[in-house]
Amino acid sequence: MRITTKLTEKTQEAISELYDISEFDISFEQTNPKFEGDLTLVVFPFLKYSKKRPEDTAEEIGNLLTKLVHEIKSFNIVKGFLNIQFSDEYWLNELKDNVNLGIQIPKIGDNNKIVVEYSSPNTNKPLHLGHIRNNVLGYSICQIFDAVGFDVVKNNLVNDRGIHICKSMVAYQKWGNNETPESSGLKGDHLIGKYYVKFDKNYQKEIQELIAKGIDKEEAKEKSPLMIETRNMLQKWEQGDTNTVALWKQMNGWVYEGFDHTYKRLGVSFDKIYYESDTYLLGKEIVQEGLKSEVFFKKEDGSIWIDLTPEGLDEKIVQRSDGTSVYITQDIGTADLKYNEFKMDKFVYVVGNEQDYHFKVLQLILKRLGKSYADGLYHLSYGMVDLPEGKMKSREGTVVDADELMDEVVATAKKQTEELGKTDGMSSQELSDLYEVLGIGAIKYYLLKVDAKKRMMYDPKESIDFQGNTAPFIQYTFTRIASLLRATEQVNFEAPAILNSIEKELIKLISNYPNVILSAANNYNPSEVANAVYEIAKSFNKFYHELSILGEQDHNTRCFRISLSNSVGNTIKHGFNLLGIQVPNRM
Repeated sequence: MRITTKLTEKTQEAISELYDISEFDISFEQTNPKFEGDLTLVVFPFLKYSKKRPEDTAEEIGNLLTKLVHEIKSFNIVKGFLNIQFSDEYWLNELKDNVNLGIQIPKIGDNNKIVVEYSSPNTNKPLHLGHIRNNVLGYSICQIFDAVGFDVVKNNLVNDRGIHICKSMVAYQKWGNNETPESSGLKGDHLIGKYYVKFDKNYQKEIQELIAKGIDKEEAKEKSPLMIETRNMLQKWEQGDTNTVALWKQMNGWVYEGFDHTYKRLGVSFDKIYYESDTYLLGKEIVQEGLKSEVFFKKEDGSIWIDLTPEGLDEKIVQRSDGTSVYITQDIGTADLKYNEFKMDKFVYVVGNEQDYHFKVLQLILKRLGKSYADGLYHLSYGMVDLPEGKMKSREGTVVDADELMDEVVATAKKQTEELGKTDGMSSQELSDLYEVLGIGAIKYYLLKVDAKKRMMYDPKESIDFQGNTAPFIQYTFTRIASLLRATEQVNFEAPAILNSIEKELIKLISNYPNVILSAANNYNPSEVANAVYEIAKSFNKFYHELSILGEQDHNTRCFRISLSNSVGNTIKHGFNLLGIQVPNRM
């Protein structure tokens, strides 16, 4: 609500005048629904200046504010809480501005550049449910940053090299029989994932055979013929062996095609893609520079480390004794690469919370190295996704495949939509598009409505429900509004004689929506947008069922309710766009 700024300023003025103080903080919160009011001021911090009871202090502030802010209709006091209520005229003007000007989001980004890295898949397996949460979270936060005025670069760092990639390659060499996506009928990433699982099953078998011969388990892991072969292949790749590199390019090419299909269906995209095969050596030069400046130190075996014990952490290796890089070395180099290319003010890593320590270390190293951009690093740490039946395991092939999940939920959307029986007159293509919008939207919304920091359980059946806090419920609300607008004249705002409490509640939610976007940006939390849109949709349905809209006889009231419905529809569409979710006009 735009009134908040004015109210804050006038409250500061009032308190300064009443109690002769100059430095203090003012913050308003939404009034508890149990009490009458729109915004609430907690007066307890000012009692030491007023030297009066909480109720008397609130009374003094409220009386003066009523004189200073003409939008205030009344106030009430509950102990030390001053509940302020605005006039109907104020709320009507809020809606009128929304109708005439649309949704006005304050631009706090000031066109500062922000790079958001998300997805970051491995090319040894297809994308799974965990990747979906990463992708939709990364894409949504980019949309939100863009809405508040940042210049956003959507970035993907593909992990296309290393021992895990070689596992799939070795398995394909041994058992692939020149199988291709075309000959197998499998997407490229699914084909390669099949061999990753095959590798692990045979690897585990070899380990058990060695253990049976009396070899220790850890030693067995190292002496497994498959693992020895895999390590040899990695060495060949790093040496540029022609046949190895050719196989790697072929298999990765299949995976990229598979990924592109999944990304497109999921509705996410990238402005810049880096590949680990191009960046894994970056950082080695920076390590040498840091060694010279004594940011790093060398141990007797030749390995290079940094001592982070002053920051409450431990020593961290940045280069092995054989001169090879570790993962954080690459991240140091890639961070420098990004900064040199984009000169970003912030760069955000959307990575699961199992990497919390890694990103603490990365930021500290960059600070020690004197990198000006280090303070702009932010790890958007999100919780893992569980299923009703438990955790997912890639090596065992028990993950929830992203493509299969999308197929399943789209099929459920089709079944449930057909049961509603409201799609008469739609072509087969329109119906197909609708089921896709509903299914994909259901997945994305279910993952985004939960605070990113929290571990969550994903229930496919619950996500596609047409009732409750789900995408289909909100999408159905939008189609209801679209249908209403198709049946009416052009939207023209008119003021009603009386503002109903249900109408006022809707206007309040719409009015506060820009503040929600700002908060979501500041907190890196799309769930705030998701749940705000749900509350708006829920409130609209109450409004729709309890009040007449098109059947209202009074011209001004009918026009007002149509205008209000239109603003609700625009807000739902805007919010879902920030979440990367489409809204259908019919369903």
